Amino acid sequence: MNILVDKIIDTKGLACPMPIVKTKKGMEEVQAGQVLEIQATDKGSLADIQGWARKTGHQYLGSIEENGVFKHYLRKADPQEVKEEGKFPHIITNEDLQQKLENDEGIVVLDVREPAEFAFGHIPGAISIPLGQLEGRAQEISKGNQLYVICRTGTRSDIACQWLSEQGFQVLNVIPGMTGWTGPIAKH
Repeated sequence: MNILVDKIIDTKGLACPMPIVKTKKGMEEVQAGQVLEIQATDKGSLADIQGWARKTGHQYLGSIEENGVFKHYLRKADPQEVKEEGKFPHIITNEDLQQKLENDEGIVVLDVREPAEFAFGHIPGAISIPLGQLEGRAQEISKGNQLYVICRTGTRSDIACQWLSEQGFQVLNVIPGMTGWTGPIAKH
């Protein structure tokens, strides 16, 4: 597949949130209608790029994988199409979440990281639904419960919280996420 692009962003070897950070910067360097190719090795980048595009109004064109490298294609939106990129306003700190878990308040933790990230360390009892599968698996989550959504750094969980909130879920984004988690860890 030969796709004409105006700028290539190399994020190979970088983990969330860096592919999005570099994509934002690259998007500022092209004109409306131009196409960015984002090269990444992080499997989570597919859901991250799609979610970011949906959140900002830029057009997600598609992705291909070649030899372990994901190539994501985005078209820069016209200025009137761009949405103000807002952060999900309802957050909870790692420490406050840990306190709620210690008090056994019967809360539900939703981990939206990739399966490998989850397997190597997660909050005991957390539900694993990767961000890229969330829309197709949302029916697995009860709308009656407050959800505490976590990822590695708060970026994917922010995207997940915005979408879940639009679907009627009560959600809080856990900040700063697993990179700052000092509570109990389960592995499997």
